[in-house]
Amino acid sequence: MKAIKIIAPGCVETVEMEKPELKPGSVLLKVGYAGFCGSDLNTFRGLNPLVKLPVIPGHEIGAVIEAVADDVAGCLKTGMNVTVNPYTSCGKCPACRNGRPNACEFNRTLGVQRDGAMSEYLLVPSEKVIADEAISVRDFALVEPLSVGFHAVDRAEVIDTDTVMVIGCGMIGMGAVVRASLRGAKVIAVDVDDKKLALAGDLGANYTIHSQKEALHERIREITDGCGADVVIEAVGRPDTYLASVSEVAFTGRIVYIGYAKEKVPFDTQYFVKKELNIFGSRNAMPQDFKAVIEYMKRGICPVDKLITAIYKPEEAQQALDGWAANPGDVFRILIRF
Repeated sequence: MKAIKIIAPGCVETVEMEKPELKPGSVLLKVGYAGFCGSDLNTFRGLNPLVKLPVIPGHEIGAVIEAVADDVAGCLKTGMNVTVNPYTSCGKCPACRNGRPNACEFNRTLGVQRDGAMSEYLLVPSEKVIADEAISVRDFALVEPLSVGFHAVDRAEVIDTDTVMVIGCGMIGMGAVVRASLRGAKVIAVDVDDKKLALAGDLGANYTIHSQKEALHERIREITDGCGADVVIEAVGRPDTYLASVSEVAFTGRIVYIGYAKEKVPFDTQYFVKKELNIFGSRNAMPQDFKAVIEYMKRGICPVDKLITAIYKPEEAQQALDGWAANPGDVFRILIRF
């Protein structure tokens, strides 16, 4: 079978590998589409400390069930369209014992701590397979990244009376925009790209702010009658956006950090106390977040075609990542079609 491997920083190859064999408790998938995400781009650029090269990237998956092991009970059948929950959980660490396996201390995500989904076939445990015949194989490849944004909104316990500011309108930030809007909140989307802000408006943002063209603090004060946002969701991972989250959140507000800041962040911690803030991290997604994204997509209101920048063949993976690395602002989502 064909597979895509990141061999070294800046170097991708299409290789031939053995097709995996069906094992007890497992499901063999024929991969239709797999998405490149920001972590894959960082792996390609040599900036992902969690990855040991060479690695098969990819954890955003749209596939069809090729075969199901005889001992797998339930409704999974050959020919079903599916996606995959790409995280592992040990069942024993504090996060797992607290019912939050998405934050397992020993998690190994496909394409990060272990080989991922960018291959023609993929063998996975049956409990990680999520099926729904109403979702196309292509669209299933968008479910995982949106679910990460959905999870962040859940962490903040957003309700309909909240004003939610989402900083960063990449795929994960867009998931947060959608979920907050579905919950009836007033949503403010912040980014430095006009196309992404326009798409955020299509997905439910009530206000958009280009933070390089507008004064963020003044606009937030104007929109919130001087109070600040009840909830800030940070989906960028930069020191300036980490600090802006604290500046723009209301007193007694909630902040959810999704993005990893690659540098130290010089917080003025007095505002943690003065504002009596609730500050949360948000990692990966829970099964119910995947389900919520799927139910949203089944409503037919998601502008799916606008979420996909380009679709490439496996042999074009080098070209795809070279182009993304050279012009990161021009790419929203790249899919590989097998």
